[in-house]
Amino acid sequence: MRFALIIPAAGASTRFGAGDKLGQDFGGRPLLLRSIEPFTKRDDVHAVIVAGPPDELETFQDRYGAQLSFLGGQIVAGGVLERWETVRNALEAVPSGCTHVAIHDGARPLIDEMLIDRVFEAAKTFPAVVPGVPVRDTLKRGGTEVVEAAERDATVDSILGLDEGDDLAGGILGDEPAIGHQVPARRVEGTVDRTNLWRMQTPQVFEIELLRRAYAQPDLDGATDDAMLVERLGESVMMVEGSERNLKVTTSDDLVIARAISGVKGPEGRPAHKRF
Repeated sequence: MRFALIIPAAGASTRFGAGDKLGQDFGGRPLLLRSIEPFTKRDDVHAVIVAGPPDELETFQDRYGAQLSFLGGQIVAGGVLERWETVRNALEAVPSGCTHVAIHDGARPLIDEMLIDRVFEAAKTFPAVVPGVPVRDTLKRGGTEVVEAAERDATVDSILGLDEGDDLAGGILGDEPAIGHQVPARRVEGTVDRTNLWRMQTPQVFEIELLRRAYAQPDLDGATDDAMLVERLGESVMMVEGSERNLKVTTSDDLVIARAISGVKGPEGRPAHKRF
């Protein structure tokens, strides 16, 4: 088996906030490289393809090109609007001879060798394999309308089902809610049964011809992961045990948590001569 690794890295990362998410310091290395390095130590990974932002590809190349080249990786232009565009572009760059493709988020720096082993071993038997962890939290379905908890008006009364003059909100919030401390709130519309629900992770691994068929479908819009496109073909996707440590850095808080789990410090916590 010969694996090609695809890293979709063309997204704007708007939920992270200011700064380049994938370039954040993670123990002296950019977050992106930390997410790739465990794969480059394997003999069965024969290609590493990173799909960067097409509008800023030269800047991306300047920042990561030399280090990725040292790891045996290459950079291609990703998509503009949706993730599937990025993966499809990278898929075209997979060299001949590769039998499988592993797709991994560029912002999962805590991926470990044991998890990669589980997914790759299962891929010897199954054409499509994904890692997942069971949902343990109680899930609620929230309404679309958002109100400020400190605003006592007809809108709040309507959402709470109160008649004019009822003082339930006043009893909860006090007679004079503090101005400037309003909290957005939305109505809970129900509880979701979490039985057999799993949170998907990466790497997701596919036989290359199956993945090509999945990406040759005419309608790829709305796909949030690669397994979803394989499911649309009517093909089976098998799931193996993931890891709670394998979190995806989406927000700045996630970065703090990931650093704490791994025991690494950000640049502000290390001597100046050790910062990059």
